[in-house]
Amino acid sequence: MRFDAFDTAVRKLPGVVFDVKWGSDRTYCIGGKMFVVAGDLGKDEPRYVFKASDLGFEMLVDSGACTPAPYLGRSKWVQMAAPDSLSDEDLMAYIAQSHALVAAKLTKKQRAELGIG
Repeated sequence: MRFDAFDTAVRKLPGVVFDVKWGSDRTYCIGGKMFVVAGDLGKDEPRYVFKASDLGFEMLVDSGACTPAPYLGRSKWVQMAAPDSLSDEDLMAYIAQSHALVAAKLTKKQRAELGIG
């Protein structure tokens, strides 16, 4: 998925805040917590890094579509193995799940302030 389409879709999720960290990595956060990173924008299509559920992590890694993310793999974060290793639809479904996983860790007050059920 091209970064411009990805950026547009992710910013539509409730409570998303965009930031650039570590020099050039595009990060998307909710309630001050990251849920996806678009790294290495020097390439045409970046490889996305995101939080996965326990089952999603195993499925993505076992299938070869993703690898455990550097420094974050122990927390069930994955990095796409190649820019096209997931279809656009699958990628956005995993990003929505990542958003939900991180949002669930926020307090009720934070979720209410961000408009998240």
